[in-house]
Amino acid sequence: MTSQDPFGPDRPADPAAPGGGTAVTIAGQDGDGGGGHRARPRRKRVWLRVLIAVVVFFALLAAGIAGLLWQRESALNGNIKRQQGWQPEGQRPGPSAIGTDNWLLVGSDTRADAGTTGKGNDDLWKPGRQRSDTIMLLHLPADKKKAYLVSFPRDSWVEVPGYGKQKINAAFSYGGPKLLTETVEKLTGVRVDHYGAIDFAGFKAMTDALGGVTVDIKQSVYDPARKKQWQAGRQKLNGEDALLYVRQRYNLPNGDFDRIKRQQAFLRALAGQAADGGTLGNPLKLNRFLEAFTKSITVDDTMSGGKLRSLALGLRGLRPADVTFLTAPYKGTGTRGKQSVVLLDPKRSAALFEAIKTADMPGYVAKYGGNKVGGPVS
Repeated sequence: MTSQDPFGPDRPADPAAPGGGTAVTIAGQDGDGGGGHRARPRRKRVWLRVLIAVVVFFALLAAGIAGLLWQRESALNGNIKRQQGWQPEGQRPGPSAIGTDNWLLVGSDTRADAGTTGKGNDDLWKPGRQRSDTIMLLHLPADKKKAYLVSFPRDSWVEVPGYGKQKINAAFSYGGPKLLTETVEKLTGVRVDHYGAIDFAGFKAMTDALGGVTVDIKQSVYDPARKKQWQAGRQKLNGEDALLYVRQRYNLPNGDFDRIKRQQAFLRALAGQAADGGTLGNPLKLNRFLEAFTKSITVDDTMSGGKLRSLALGLRGLRPADVTFLTAPYKGTGTRGKQSVVLLDPKRSAALFEAIKTADMPGYVAKYGGNKVGGPVS
């Protein structure tokens, strides 16, 4: 049946699943390399730690920032665009615990005629023309020794200010970064301190700059929307295939939920590839990656080059084991009109968002768990 939903194709209801404890895995990325890497040169070790923070900053933000610390600072910083007019007007939630930072991170839908991120210009966003394919809330504790990434299913049925109940990704289509930020703040009660975005064209460029990224596919599956057959086993994906891989949801056992698993796991694999010695030891390859990355991202206009540099320094000790991925808790799926939607769990969601506000994420994760990243993914 043809969907009438203007913000995403209709699909059969996904099987209900618990919101925060689904296992997510990817091949070949774990920890900081173990004790066998303790003898690496200091420069390489620092690069590894900073670039691993890529996972935290949605599609490699920390990797781009790290480049600012070494060479071509002015040029790379100049590549990063700033988003103006992203902060909601009127009453907003109060700040979270002192010293913490909460980032709203989005990825643009490539159905737009022009890139919707990586530009920072309001005139590139037109109502109804762009969608936020990926929406995450990044929470950084005051000591920056941990990081927590909460993914929101794009079909989450929420209140969009001024438009009533809608899928959450409709907010970006209706009102761009400002309305999406307001929607997330109303939903969570968490104040968004910063905004970051990446254009998926840049995502492809970064993957190609690294020479591809290896994934481990759990089972063979066909994507009818893009007529792509995925074979089970380890595969090295170029940028085009990587984008197809992380955007598939048709024919996956749990639809959009499995797509979230793929996105989270691929970010971990991409970070590991960026931190690999073959990248760090090859100035030309590293430069291509940093150029592709910094030309693809947008941050809010409060983040100067100095602030980005300070953030990178604060995250330099972060390791993969210190990053926790979560999915906004949900009760299951349903329909509203002809739309298939995700129904969030109010009680569990309230506990999660309160933990973010009060900097008690370790307690929340200890009780409810998070999405694990490490072996094959559907």
